[in-house]
Amino acid sequence: MKKLLIAAGLLMPAVAFAHPGHETTGFASGLAHPFTGMDHLLAMLAVGLFAARQSGAARWATPVAFVAMMAVGAFVGTTQLQLPFTELMIAASVVVFGALVAFNFRLKMANSALAGATLAGVFAFFHGFAHGAEMPAMASLATYGAGFIIATAILHAAGYALAAFGNNKAADMSRRAAGASIALAGVAFGVA
Repeated sequence: MKKLLIAAGLLMPAVAFAHPGHETTGFASGLAHPFTGMDHLLAMLAVGLFAARQSGAARWATPVAFVAMMAVGAFVGTTQLQLPFTELMIAASVVVFGALVAFNFRLKMANSALAGATLAGVFAFFHGFAHGAEMPAMASLATYGAGFIIATAILHAAGYALAAFGNNKAADMSRRAAGASIALAGVAFGVA
């Protein structure tokens, strides 16, 4: 009898969500969205990996600009505007940020924060546009957007944390291999 009650308890949430009126298009859906597309997932991890290897303000300006411009792109994506090459630009973002990590590229110019933010912002606009255009019809941009913005920040932080582990040759080679794998995946997205 105890096992039957446990089984019934485990099945209850699935039964409850079978009825209309539950949260399926708002915050939770937005939060899940970046995790459901490998192109978005890899790009956002790569931005974190890249940012962690920078110095000064570029370490935080790059991911902050990505999140901010993604929000702008999402707003534009909810309009009737058609933006050509969106998927190609998303694939390019995976290739570019993956390659930057693979080659251990570091911004060493006086305005490296601006350069990192600009690069991230351009690609982020297309990611946001896709998020906005793919937003479920009954969703609110405020709640859905808050979800995918938080998910993006989590993915940036995860990439940043992964890049922060170890300052030895093995850790460096692991980061570079991850970047190369991400870039190759981006090429595959672009040709698919």
